[in-house]
Amino acid sequence: MRLALSLGYFGSDRPLADQAAGALALAQRAEQHGFASVWASEAYGSDAVSVLAWLAGQTRTIGLGSAVLQLPARSAAATAMTAATLDGISGGRFSLGLGVSGPQVSEGWHGVAFAQPLARTRAYLADVRRALAREPGLHGASRLRLSLPAPRPDLPLLLAAVGPKNVELAGELADGWLPAFLVPEAAGEQLEALARGRARCELPGGPDRPVDVVATVTAMVVPEGADLDDPAVAAPLRAHTALYLGGMGSREKNVYAEQAARLGHGAAAAAVQDAYLSGDRARAAALVPTELLRAACLLGTPEQLRERLAAYGAAGVGTVAVAPMAPKAAERLDLLDALAPTATPTA
Repeated sequence: MRLALSLGYFGSDRPLADQAAGALALAQRAEQHGFASVWASEAYGSDAVSVLAWLAGQTRTIGLGSAVLQLPARSAAATAMTAATLDGISGGRFSLGLGVSGPQVSEGWHGVAFAQPLARTRAYLADVRRALAREPGLHGASRLRLSLPAPRPDLPLLLAAVGPKNVELAGELADGWLPAFLVPEAAGEQLEALARGRARCELPGGPDRPVDVVATVTAMVVPEGADLDDPAVAAPLRAHTALYLGGMGSREKNVYAEQAARLGHGAAAAAVQDAYLSGDRARAAALVPTELLRAACLLGTPEQLRERLAAYGAAGVGTVAVAPMAPKAAERLDLLDALAPTATPTA
């Protein structure tokens, strides 16, 4: 199993230049420790492309991935141009992670209808692959093709997915799956869905084509013996989880709350969502179930974090992208240092 770094996206809590400097320090420390890759994401703030291009110029060996680029934010042609450019300027280090996002971001931010997400994703991925292969005539009678040198044919294309049908689609069409709130002990049904999709894969190599599971896992070190039921303990981790359960979607459709329900925390997720959408974010964070944090995050002493990582590898996860949640920059760097002994690939 490979170890990676997830930077997420920049927020509004402090100057952007300060956040960027902290992200660069983390990426360079991860590169020093032999982490396989660093991933940047986007929601409705910082975009992943700018961050990854900036990192590409200030790192040398670490892989660079988008987790994810939002489908409604760009045409398939624009995404292919971006992927080819990032991969070229980084010397072949880029992995293209894509996601359909949710209705709130798709419709409320980008103005793109969320209807038929599976069909839209299928068509979008097909167009991205055609454009990267420099096929002419992506739309209508146009004979235009990508004017860059042909990108490497094995440039990885990964798909973020939560529900069973979406995970099947990742298995069928992508080189990797980007899950959310993955619990190693409860991942069997999702991995079976991934395998069902892979059985239908018509990409070169067919069902035998390798598919990576790249799980983003939030992480925070807490002192031994800390009371994890105390909302003040691991508060940044609770706040981050509450954002996804409560704010990354509407009351009617939130894929992260749905995933929490599949894990047995449906009532708690609904309570978190109610508090978050009512504007009481502190209460929403306090309502995040401790057992969900224990199951889906890396939480504990450095030794406990390293032990927990082994469970992901045993479940079939190929890459764990650790997202440090400590409030101070030095603590986030310390977390990478603590996990460094596990960064060397074992397979």
